[in-house]
This record gives sequence, C-alpha cells and structure tokens, in this order.
Amino acid sequence: MPSASIKKIIPCKKKDLIGMILDIEKYPEFVPWCLEGKIHQKKDMSDMLEIEADLTVGKKFLNQTYKSHVTYYKAKDKIIVSNIGGPLSYLQNEWEIREVNNQSEVSFKIDFELKNIFYNMIMKKSFDQGLRNIADAFEKRAISLFKNT
Repeated sequence: MPSASIKKIIPCKKKDLIGMILDIEKYPEFVPWCLEGKIHQKKDMSDMLEIEADLTVGKKFLNQTYKSHVTYYKAKDKIIVSNIGGPLSYLQNEWEIREVNNQSEVSFKIDFELKNIFYNMIMKKSFDQGLRNIADAFEKRAISLFKNT
C-alpha cells in the first residue's frame, strides 16, 4: 500500500485553507489528474461537517471514479477522508491544519491501495512524485486565492 505524509507552511489563514480543501467540486481546476469532483451529500452539524463526494482521476480515456466520505472535525481542524466505493480497496487520508503566525501549518497523510494489482504497481513507482505535485498544487492554489487576505 502506498503511504506518505507531507507537512507544509502555507501563507494563508486556516479557515480559508479548510474551505478550499472542502470545496471538492473545484479540484479539477487545480489538482493534477483530477477530471471531475462532485459532492452528492453534505451534512453540516455543530461539531462536524460530513460530505459524500466522487472524484474522477486519470487522463482522458483512462480514468477512474471513486466515492469518498469526508469528515471535517471543526474543533480539531482535522479532515479525514475514507473511500466508500470505486477502484480503491482502501483509503485513509488525513489533513490537520493549525494556524501559526497568520499562516497555516498543514500536515497531510495518505494511505491507500487500489483493487487492480497492475495499477497498484504503477502507482507505487510514481507515488512520491505524484503526491508532491498534488501538495504543490494545493499550495499554489491557496496562495493565488488567499495570500493577500
């Protein structure tokens, strides 16, 4: 199973960054290999926000859609994503965001496995670079949207 973690300081406010992460339908505008994001259900409670969404990832004719359950724990500023359908046999991804001197310290962890053994082998080889590209895309998007706010 590919797994990794990244920690970054992003020059924007925590609330802005969290809003951007939870805006799944905008991912195709800036996340590499993300072709479509669709939110099916959103339940906002006092202590948490729950979202069910699909992400379609890949390139043109070679793509896969997976359904995920996203939980944002408001008091902890933590977002946990797990898969509930699609090509993944397992997904656990966690975002933790802390505000430090008017910037956001972001810790991102991901652990997953694809059902297709062939795709899993390909992903393992390019996983680290792909994860860095995605993390960089989130950082660039946050800076372009929020740096001066």
